[in-house]
This record gives sequence, C-alpha cells and structure tokens, in this order.
Amino acid sequence: MYAVSVNNLVKYYGSFQAVKGISFRFEEGIIYGLIGPNGAGKSTTLKILATLLTPTEGEVEIFGYDVKRDANKVRRLIGYLPEEAGGYKYLTGYEYLELNAKLYSPDNYADIVEYGAKLSGLGERLHNRIGEYSRGMVRRLLLARALMIRPRLAILDEPTSGMDVIHATQIRRMIKEIVNEGVTILLSSHNMLEVQYLCDKLSLISDGVIVASGTPSEIMSATGTDNLEDAFIEVIKNK
Repeated sequence: MYAVSVNNLVKYYGSFQAVKGISFRFEEGIIYGLIGPNGAGKSTTLKILATLLTPTEGEVEIFGYDVKRDANKVRRLIGYLPEEAGGYKYLTGYEYLELNAKLYSPDNYADIVEYGAKLSGLGERLHNRIGEYSRGMVRRLLLARALMIRPRLAILDEPTSGMDVIHATQIRRMIKEIVNEGVTILLSSHNMLEVQYLCDKLSLISDGVIVASGTPSEIMSATGTDNLEDAFIEVIKNK
C-alpha cells in the first residue's frame, strides 16, 4: 500500500482546469516533493490531498483511504501546513498549540502541546501573543502545529517561507528528524536547494500536468545539469 496514490486527478474551478489528469504515488517513510512554478496546480493538489477541496475527476488515496469517501479517516492521519496561513493574533503561541491539541485529542492533549512547543523552537516567546511575532516565527509555530500530532503524513506547502537562513536550516533538520520517527512528508517549495537536500523523490508540475518525476539525481542526469534549480528550468523550458 502506498502512502499517497494519485491517479488521473482533474480539478476544475468553473471552466478553468487547474489540474489536468496528473498521476503520482509514493511509499511510506520518505520525503516526496511536488514542485512547480506559481499557478502550476501544486497547491490545488495539496488541498485535495488535505481534504479541503474535492477532485473533479480521478482517484486520490492516502494510506488506502479515499479522500472523498473516507475524508474523516484521512483527516486523522494527516497534518497540513498551507502556503498562506496565520494564527490567531490575540492568542499566545502556547494557547494556539493548546487549542489545536485539544481539538485533536481532548483527553490527552498535554503531551501533544509540549511536543509542539519543543518543535517550534520559540522558547519563552511562546507566551507572547501571535500578533507580536515575525512572519518566520509564525511559520515555525504553524509547522509545529502541523507536526505535533505525529501524523502518518505531513503535507507541507512552503514550510520555510519567510524564515532566515539559520531558522530555515533548523526546520530542514527537524523535517529530516521527524521522518526518522515514522512521519511521511509531502513537500512543496520554491527553494530548489531545499528540495534537493530534503526530497528522496519528486514530481515537477507545470500548467496542471506532471512533466518529470524521479529522484533529484535522476532528474538532474536526464537534463544534463548539476543542480535541481537548473534542471527545473530545463524541464519547464522544454516541456
């Protein structure tokens, strides 16, 4: 059984076709990248996997559960970090983690909160209001919220957006470590160096279709490039 299996996925918004029959699948225990330029259809695909959007056509399964028929079961298995997200500015960071932990596990939330606090790396700043946080701090809090439940699958859309180099490096290290604890990651990022460092396998999506798939080294080899950024440009240019 695959962690994620997507078969001929199509998504329309009215008459506009955002996703045009894409297929990909990957096994448990890896970091898989879904990479593409703005407007390529990747965030739409991630939202479908997170059960926030309904596919127009096609089959999408997470650990064997259909995202339409079994949406509630899927939601118990995933953590989701959207590209554009914010916290409640009048809550402290700790209160925000506590609120989300109680929603997930009303009778056993304390350990979840403490794990989230550790993941955030915010220390005493967790007791400040979120409205006082920098963008990077908010992102760290939201990533901790997505990962603190130890989901079987974490869907991370631009996890290091707004972070400086030091904190982005810490987050990448944390993502690697949490995979070793049994979490599978589906990642989207515009930072190709980040993708090359983190992802075991990936698919490149452009204009709603998959244009290349494989390991980073396989994609670089196929395009005759020595880094994923140049490979990405070559694939998009020649599609």
